[in-house]
Amino acid sequence: MDVLEAIRRRASTRAYLDKPVDRTTIEAILDVARWAPSGANIQPWQVAVVTGLIRRQIGDALLAARSAGEHERPDYRYYPERWNEPYKSRRIACGLALYTALKIGRDDKHARLKSWNNNYSFFGAPAGLFFFLDRSLAQGSWVDMGMFIENVMLAALGQGLATCPQASLAEYPDIVRKFLNVPDARALVCGMALGYPDRSAPVNHYRTAREPARHFTTWHE
Repeated sequence: MDVLEAIRRRASTRAYLDKPVDRTTIEAILDVARWAPSGANIQPWQVAVVTGLIRRQIGDALLAARSAGEHERPDYRYYPERWNEPYKSRRIACGLALYTALKIGRDDKHARLKSWNNNYSFFGAPAGLFFFLDRSLAQGSWVDMGMFIENVMLAALGQGLATCPQASLAEYPDIVRKFLNVPDARALVCGMALGYPDRSAPVNHYRTAREPARHFTTWHE
């Protein structure tokens, strides 16, 4: 698979096979991803890989906090407080595509909640990754982290695996840090599901749209 094909094929996968991922495979993915660029080559990323019991315990604890109605307390605000166009319409279309694939009606709150709660089981993926960044660093390092995370997803695809980056896993960072013994000095950027995709699952058969390049590009000569 060449890099252009990998970029086009990458997708957020929300159903996985009950098949473990070898540690050597995950190590190989991270070994490739580390070649991401970063300002002054500071390489700010820190990664925690979770599998087995610890993955389940973290997921259960996050779901328990959510179910108990605890206020989210992320280390940063991912989404805006108010959605403006065209972002509002794109967000709505994204949700509609997901729930249509799952055959969940707009008013079926129970099914929607059940679907959302799958976030905390990593959508059934056998492995999860958490990405941390030193709080002392500035905004440029968050850009670096984004490029590193994209490398992880593309490298995983090259290994026959699928991923889903998840802001939801960073809603209660103190819980995650406690389980992983990560100091508060490190901000939790996001989590990620990693595993072999269940290609029979309907939720893995839809794709969200992308604007053509001409809609976001200007040329100056």
